[in-house]
Amino acid sequence: MLPSSLQISVVTHRPDLKLLERCLRKLALAIGAGREAGVMRTVHLALIDNSEARAIADSVIKIGKLRFWDSGVHVTYLHGHANIGYGAAHNLVLHGTGSDYHLVLNPDVELAPDALANAVRWLDARGDVGALAPLARNGEGRREYLCKRYPAIFDFFLRGFAPTFLRRPFRRRLARYEMRDVMDVDPPREVIGIPALSGAFMLVKRFAIDKTGGFDPRFFLYFEDFDWSVRLNRITKTAFVPSVEIGHHGGHSARKGFRHIYWFVKSGFRFYHLHGWKWF
Repeated sequence: MLPSSLQISVVTHRPDLKLLERCLRKLALAIGAGREAGVMRTVHLALIDNSEARAIADSVIKIGKLRFWDSGVHVTYLHGHANIGYGAAHNLVLHGTGSDYHLVLNPDVELAPDALANAVRWLDARGDVGALAPLARNGEGRREYLCKRYPAIFDFFLRGFAPTFLRRPFRRRLARYEMRDVMDVDPPREVIGIPALSGAFMLVKRFAIDKTGGFDPRFFLYFEDFDWSVRLNRITKTAFVPSVEIGHHGGHSARKGFRHIYWFVKSGFRFYHLHGWKWF
């Protein structure tokens, strides 16, 4: 099988520059390992900055050039378009190169050295699967559960806003929402059919992008990944592949202030309006 082509998009908005540097450093290593393994040929990287300040965009560009100036990776920098939202920013390049695969990547994610090689190799071998989710660990090395079942509003309330003592009686319910009943096995196993993938890392095949159109730009922030997951599952299969491992430093939208809570609630309303309300 011929090596595959890959496009990667990373969207930033007032990023933690130290974390972004770590993200791109690990990404460069993973790209190099994928090339050495012979599973990837051309790689395009788009760094898309939604920040309003030019100085922030300049910092993003500087970090990108530092990490990729002599790597053979084709790097594009997009900025100056203001904050158009997470999904809409990825859409700026989602159809750009016609690459076999597109990786949607958060700037707070660190890839394991073999993550890209394992991901592309696995999807190359599975013609029936159009999108892939990784195994994630937090900054302390503990397992994170980014894959979800179709969410109920009550689950979001418990996870995002309820105090610990109120969540405690619903631990089994929340564990099921996070698919722990099928993912908490040792060793971790592949799971086919993921209702909701996380936008922190989504590797998607070209045909699935073309059939779904990518992210819905009406979601400014939050739920854009859940919405795309629902639409992806209508036309292909999705999978959790534990041999693809990442470190993830994000989440906790409720702790980011009232503006993020507003975006979360607004996007949640749109998601349920489009795909069906589920209260409990």
